[in-house]
Amino acid sequence: MESDIKIAQNTKELPITEIAEKVNLSPDDIELYGNDKAKISWPAINRVMSNDKLGKLILVTSISPTPAGEGKSTITIGLGDAFSNQLHKNTMIALREPSMGPVFGLKGGATGGGYAQIIPMEDINLHFTGDMHALTSAIDTLAALVDNYIYQDNSLNLDPDRIVLKRGIDVNDRTLRKITIGQGSKFNGVEHDASFAITVANELMAILCLATDINDLKKRIGNMLVGFTTNDQPVFVKDLGFQGAIAALLSTALKPNLVQTLEHTPALVHGGPFANIAHGANSVMATNLALHLGDYVLTEAGFGADLGGQKFMDFVSKNLAKKPDAVAVVATVRALKYQAEKSTENLANENLDALEKGFANLDRHMKNMAKYGLPVMVLINQFATDTPAELAKLKELIENEGFTCEVVSYHDDGSKGGVEAAQKLANLADKGGDYHSIYNDDDDLKVKIEKIAKNIYGAANIEYSEKAEKQLEEIKAMGKDKLPVIIAKTQASFTDDKNQLGAPTNFTLHVKDLALKNGANFVVVATGHILDMPGLPKHPAALDIDVDNNGKISGLF
Repeated sequence: MESDIKIAQNTKELPITEIAEKVNLSPDDIELYGNDKAKISWPAINRVMSNDKLGKLILVTSISPTPAGEGKSTITIGLGDAFSNQLHKNTMIALREPSMGPVFGLKGGATGGGYAQIIPMEDINLHFTGDMHALTSAIDTLAALVDNYIYQDNSLNLDPDRIVLKRGIDVNDRTLRKITIGQGSKFNGVEHDASFAITVANELMAILCLATDINDLKKRIGNMLVGFTTNDQPVFVKDLGFQGAIAALLSTALKPNLVQTLEHTPALVHGGPFANIAHGANSVMATNLALHLGDYVLTEAGFGADLGGQKFMDFVSKNLAKKPDAVAVVATVRALKYQAEKSTENLANENLDALEKGFANLDRHMKNMAKYGLPVMVLINQFATDTPAELAKLKELIENEGFTCEVVSYHDDGSKGGVEAAQKLANLADKGGDYHSIYNDDDDLKVKIEKIAKNIYGAANIEYSEKAEKQLEEIKAMGKDKLPVIIAKTQASFTDDKNQLGAPTNFTLHVKDLALKNGANFVVVATGHILDMPGLPKHPAALDIDVDNNGKISGLF
């Protein structure tokens, strides 16, 4: 089978105007970025959002990610194609934009795989329509304005050592995790410590993905916490008057991007917050727009159901036009065997005992999603090394717990690799459920954390550092102790220790740090060892990426 990028490059794209017509958007409703991608115009967004129609929303999540791979994006895209081209339903896909940091680092490209991809694959993985660059510019412009305020005036007595805003860059660069700026003479500014977070982990990314229009974007930026004065008073962006300028930098980036799959299903690809740090879903604008345009919308949440899935259910969905109608949990035989064996060396060999032991991870994830009152289906993403006995055993284990499941092969076969699975999932979405959250909106922060830790992770206790306790009191003093929580945690485990695989119980979750993200309207709760600026591996994916004299890119998987 050819590489993902060759399959994508060998596919004849339809003009994006034809893709737009599939969901009743005219050429005047879109702003072209070449022949194969476009942004939706503001007049079209406002018109579409004003209609009462809302399609069915299906969330795709997965088991805990492993080096063996689960293929969640591939499954989401394959399902969308199956809904559209096999079931002939008016379907839209809503996905996150890849971050260039991981593309050039460890993860590589992030546009699906095999015959279930979104295209143009190279553009989406790299510069796309410039959204990430606009975000990076906005993040660093805000940081520069704050530092200039301290240098020029600082009438509020903002403490340079208590600034909580971080600079940003869409690159994996460990050297920028902690820096000192303003070194030298006073001509260079006020010297103080600073740090960078990768663009997709910055609060402005979360704000872009949660804003419902430009006015909401401006309001959220104004509500961002800048830092504290020398008298311990909070200072917000609106206190300094920078929100209009930063919103102006992001006004085009706020418009969702329209592309297509290999099988020409319309896809809105917009926004990209990390799920192990931020909320891990594409933009509210894109999902709501898709719900107004399509009868069925497929979207995904980053990493496993304990991270992106939980955050989508308890936080993101409360910002959408409607709650999900059904949930699909993606699993593979290989990844479940890895949960038991903790090694990728023998995953190609049949091992029913390891599969049964590793099933505990999937079992908890699918039951966790069912706790939200929605119908849950498991999709087994088939690999060539899976044996008939292993696939039969996994189906048996899932069905014995009362869940619907199907084996799919969208990667190798495109939309034809799971027609029955798509039909069953459509039936579940049509039936719907009775959504309810794991926590109450008026629970305080500690109660919310405890409910997630115990009901989703399986923790027995929560332990707070002295620093976290102080931050809790600080957040409470600002009247923000009822906000939603976004728990930052390793994606590899239900615990805060990446080495504890499977489905651990009776462990302690260690809360080390809390950060108020007032513009995004949540509190980030950091557990274990979490970095918002990744580093590059010994062999970064960049070493395999190249471009020829005709501008043809290779190496993006």
